[in-house]
Amino acid sequence: YSTVATRTRARPNRVLVSCAMADAAPPEAGAAPEGGMSKSQQKRLAKEAEKQRKAAEKAAARAEADKAAGPKPEKAKAPEEEEEENPSKYKEMREAWVTQRNSAGRTPYPHKFYTTHTHRAYIQEFSSIAAGERLTSEVAVAGRIMLKRASGAKLVFFDLVADGQKIQIMADASTYTGDFAADTSATKRGDIVGVRGFPGKSKKGELSIFPKSIDILSPCLHLLPKRALIDKETRYRQRYLDLIVNRSTRDVFLMRTRAINYLRRFLDMHSFIEVETPILNMVPGGATARPFESFHNELQRKLFMRIAPELYLKMLVVGGIDRVYEIGRLFRNEGIDMTHNPEFTTCEFYWAYADYNDLMEFTEQLLSSMVLELTGSYKVTIHPSGDKEGEERIIDFTPPFRRMPMIKSLEEKLGIPFPKDLSQPGAMEFLTDLAQKHNIEADQPTPAKLLDKLVGELLEVECLNPTFIMDHPVIMSPLAKNHREDEFLTERFELFINTKELCNAYTELNDPVIQRERFVSQMASKKLDDEAMDIDEDFVTALEYGLPPTAGWGMGIDRLCMMLTDSMNIKEVLLFPAMKPKEEGSAAAGAAEA
Repeated sequence: YSTVATRTRARPNRVLVSCAMADAAPPEAGAAPEGGMSKSQQKRLAKEAEKQRKAAEKAAARAEADKAAGPKPEKAKAPEEEEEENPSKYKEMREAWVTQRNSAGRTPYPHKFYTTHTHRAYIQEFSSIAAGERLTSEVAVAGRIMLKRASGAKLVFFDLVADGQKIQIMADASTYTGDFAADTSATKRGDIVGVRGFPGKSKKGELSIFPKSIDILSPCLHLLPKRALIDKETRYRQRYLDLIVNRSTRDVFLMRTRAINYLRRFLDMHSFIEVETPILNMVPGGATARPFESFHNELQRKLFMRIAPELYLKMLVVGGIDRVYEIGRLFRNEGIDMTHNPEFTTCEFYWAYADYNDLMEFTEQLLSSMVLELTGSYKVTIHPSGDKEGEERIIDFTPPFRRMPMIKSLEEKLGIPFPKDLSQPGAMEFLTDLAQKHNIEADQPTPAKLLDKLVGELLEVECLNPTFIMDHPVIMSPLAKNHREDEFLTERFELFINTKELCNAYTELNDPVIQRERFVSQMASKKLDDEAMDIDEDFVTALEYGLPPTAGWGMGIDRLCMMLTDSMNIKEVLLFPAMKPKEEGSAAAGAAEA
């Protein structure tokens, strides 16, 4: 028993000894005494020091050699880069190329280039080609070169743009049948070119044309801006350059075209007939505005460019054309600002047997459906400051629109009653006091002008979403019919959106006697208001033949397009807006700097 017990007690001791020996690390070969550095560590440090010494010697040797050799020549730049670094010489270089081309008997301006596809048709037909695939059928397209980039001496890429669409030209020397180096070198950004070749896609899947020939059809003699053209003066004065460089400008005028087309279709669909009336008038009538004057040599008399087509259109209603409209230019010799241009485009229509209530419903239907079709929503987002990154405002065209009676709204706003008859002498004093109280000044202080200013300062500023300001006093509306419930008011409305007038409409005055009286009253105001109407005897005579109950309507198309395109300046929606004269050559300089 004793022997067994002794053996059992001894096993744990052997286990503990084994664990202790396992925890102790074996001594490193060549280890130094405790507290010193081993021989292997000393060798490693010595090798690292030697390596650093040799690297320092090589760097010093290179620096000495570079110093002895002098400064290195700069890397040669591509010819395209050198040319575009000297914009002042660019035109001279291009003109020299034109001269050289003519001398060689090859016109730089050929009469015609036959194309097989427009850009849009090309993209539609060949967009399904697989990446890396190239067809064998030959095609021909044309457009403007907007980007050029070389990938070595044998491969050059171009972006060919036309009708707002882009096709890549992938010019490969191995498949090019002409003088590859000469043709690709001569082709510059901005040139109009014709390309014959084969449709296909690059390995990355970009739709391209692989050319066998590139012909310059019209060289661009000026250096195009590399980035977006921002300078407004240059954009408005050289709209062609703006359209070349800025895609967004093209989109604005496409929207304008779509809006006019929709308006025309809408009126045609409601049985209106489009007509044209004279631009040159014997009497400037149809609106209260200052006209442009001209002179007819044969007739030996002064003529006026029309300020409105209204009187002619109502004569046509007298003649039996019950629904008639005109889309055209008007001319008013007035100021230029963010919302006014001396010549502008409007639509006017006249509708027999309708009144201004019908017109308000018709206007709601027209504008709400137009906005929905052109933008996809009844709501349009604009930026009132003109900064696309700034504060947004939502304009809601969902019908029905708000209606705001003019005099009643002013009375509620000011807390005082207005005189019934604003044509009486006491009304002038009343309006003058109101204007002074609210720091409002009129250029020509007449009752109509003062009232218009009050409305502008107090009511129009509240009209963000579409709002009808309606029931104008008689003194403001010489061609409108008296209101059937208040003889001192007229059945007239103006539509305001984002505080700006867009439409003007009313039930037409068709009593020739009252119309003559209104004209005479306007003439009496000529001394104070040079925009007052003259007497148009031909129009009064036409009324004597009988104008049926009629409603008339006019809308400024330019302002409509401003709303649809989020443009706060009318110049943005006019291809060639009126500009102050500029010194010769400064516009071109501005374009080159851009």
